[in-house]
Amino acid sequence: MSDTPAEGTVDPDLPELSPNAFIKPDETPDEAFYAVPRFVTHIDGGAIAAVTELYREIVPHDAQILDLMSSWISHLPPEGKYAQVIGHGMNAMELKANPRLTRSFVQNLNTNPLLPLETQSLDAAMICVSIQYLQKPVIVLREVLRVLRPQAPLIITFSNRCFPTKAVTVWQALEDEAHLDLLALYLQRAGFASIESRTLCKGGRGADPLWAVIGRS
Repeated sequence: MSDTPAEGTVDPDLPELSPNAFIKPDETPDEAFYAVPRFVTHIDGGAIAAVTELYREIVPHDAQILDLMSSWISHLPPEGKYAQVIGHGMNAMELKANPRLTRSFVQNLNTNPLLPLETQSLDAAMICVSIQYLQKPVIVLREVLRVLRPQAPLIITFSNRCFPTKAVTVWQALEDEAHLDLLALYLQRAGFASIESRTLCKGGRGADPLWAVIGRS
């Protein structure tokens, strides 16, 4: 069974996009692709430092946090003290190796986008360099909005790297900074009232660029 939506199906939340916007080159189930753990970093040290600094600025102390589409590292500031960090991902071994997580769950958001979390139970959420793999992005982000408390931030960061066989067509068709507009559209349709875009690292000369989009209810 494929994760990929039927070809020619328009996303009702994003009717202006191509019917093939959320097709992926690799239509095999995501569970197979992520079955083997990858204990690597997906952005360079400068970009990781920028993510950490952004979290230091925005994520409140003693917060209940959701690290969505996480891995074996969360890039939270080492001095940060949080009430709970809930990790979600596609590989249980990676999540188990993440020392910042207090609990975690494995779930394919492309087949089941509904989060097993209580409404208005969290103070912040993060998606780091993974948003390009979502095939039902508005539904997932609407779920994130549901579990966040009022005014709590969702911090989405991305670079120009990805697994190209698993990134959706619309993401790969756009230039890097055009992704800011795409993510703002996702967040708007999901119901976020406040949306802010930032360039965190310009990249170049072998360094990774990094951008952020921050949504609040």
